[in-house]
Amino acid sequence: MQKNRFILIIFFLISFETFGQESTSSFQDSDVTEPSKAAFYSAVLPGAGQAFNKKYWKIPIVYAAIGTSIYSYNFNQKKYWSYRNSYKSRKAGYSNDEYQNLILDDERLLDGAKFHKKNRDLSMVFIVGFYILNILDANIDSHLKQYNVNENLTIKPFIESSSETKISSVGFSLNLNF
Repeated sequence: MQKNRFILIIFFLISFETFGQESTSSFQDSDVTEPSKAAFYSAVLPGAGQAFNKKYWKIPIVYAAIGTSIYSYNFNQKKYWSYRNSYKSRKAGYSNDEYQNLILDDERLLDGAKFHKKNRDLSMVFIVGFYILNILDANIDSHLKQYNVNENLTIKPFIESSSETKISSVGFSLNLNF
C-alpha cells in the first residue's frame, strides 16, 4: 500500500511539473549548447555546421576550399613521385623515364621533386587550415546568432562637408541608447 501511494505521488508531481512549463521561445531561452553542436557537426562532416546554422550559402565555399586543396595535394604528390622515380631510374642506369627528352640534367629532376614536395606539404597545411576554419566558422556563427542585436547600439557612416574649409570628413557615428 505504501508503495502504491509513493508511485501515485511521484506521478502527480511529474504531471504537475509538465503542465507548468511554457513553450515560448525568447532570446534568453536560447540553447547554449548550439555552438558546440555546430562545431561538432562541422568536425564530423565539413559544412554540416553551416547547415545546422542555416547558412546554406557557405557550404559550397567550404567544399570548394577543401576540395581545391585536396586536388592540389594529389597533383603535387603524383608529380613528386614522378620526378623522384625518374631520378632514381636514371641513377640506376635506365634511360626510359618520362622526362628523358625533356630534362637532360639529373639535378633538374631533383629540383622538380623538391618543388612539388614543398607544394604538396603546403597543400596539406591548406587542407588542415580550411578544415579548422570550417569548424571555427560554424562555432562563431552559432555564437553570433545568440547575440542580441537591436537599435540601442548602432554604428552609422557619415559624411560631413565644411563650407568654410571646403574639406569633406568621412567617419562613423556610434550611438548607444539606454
